[in-house]
Amino acid sequence: MDFGLIVALVLAALVVGVLVKTAVIVPQQQAFVVENLGRYSRTLDSGFAMLIPFIERVAYRHTLKERALDVPEQVCITADNVQVGVDGVLYLQVTDARKASYGIGDYLFAISQLAQTTLRSEIGKIELDKTFEERNHINLRVVEELDQASNPWGVKVLRYEIKNINPPQDVLSAMEKQMRAEREKRATVLESEGDRDAKINAAEGEKQRVIKESEAAKQQQINEAEGEAAAILAVAGATAEGLRKVAGALNAEGGDKAMQLRVAEDYLQRFGNLAKAGNTLIVPANLGDVAAMISAATTVFRRTGETGEVEP
Repeated sequence: MDFGLIVALVLAALVVGVLVKTAVIVPQQQAFVVENLGRYSRTLDSGFAMLIPFIERVAYRHTLKERALDVPEQVCITADNVQVGVDGVLYLQVTDARKASYGIGDYLFAISQLAQTTLRSEIGKIELDKTFEERNHINLRVVEELDQASNPWGVKVLRYEIKNINPPQDVLSAMEKQMRAEREKRATVLESEGDRDAKINAAEGEKQRVIKESEAAKQQQINEAEGEAAAILAVAGATAEGLRKVAGALNAEGGDKAMQLRVAEDYLQRFGNLAKAGNTLIVPANLGDVAAMISAATTVFRRTGETGEVEP
């Protein structure tokens, strides 16, 4: 084989190898950090790029996607001196590839350790009973501390979520007894409140019944009084009207004689009834003077007819 052809093939292979080494394709949502003779040169975004052979190289490759970092379970001591095991999940994202490359050696390890220390500090500020209620507050505090610390590393801590809080078994038993006692207490209180409300409702109903009955009795008395008053007025009016008519009849021709006859008949009838009522009879001293009595009654009716008013 010709020596020149061999040299050409070797050179061609060398050129292809150099092109392969210097041609870089950066995938979407990734960033490559390029160094020039050991120094930072530039950050390559997604797309095609060429490096200077034997001078530039890709030193670091970072993904810009959001990542989930599992924070291992650790033992934390609460404010009331109870040991609990707590683990969680941390969500973060690289925002600056240069800082993530040169700001710290391993930002994932550093953030995981910082999350554990911050969590221990926050758990130590609250009591065991409130750790379950204060999860959101603890998560926010951890994110605030981590985000502030990781900013020079070019990493953004998005959120932190506590997965499990595991107290010791004896503490769990005590908490279960406490919750059972609390539920029984609430049941007793609710039962007593229900009994109290029932008695209050019954008393209120009895009160309303008595009030309604008294109002009904009052209204009945008022109605009866009004009825009796109306009856008295009606009787008085009828009596006055009758007397007026009698007085008018007396002024007519023959009225005196008719009145005398009527009075005599009524007198004899009532006197006869007295005789039937008992064995003892008191006879007026002027029994024989019936004419005088009739004359006196006639005078009264005549005066009434002249004035038009009924004398008492």
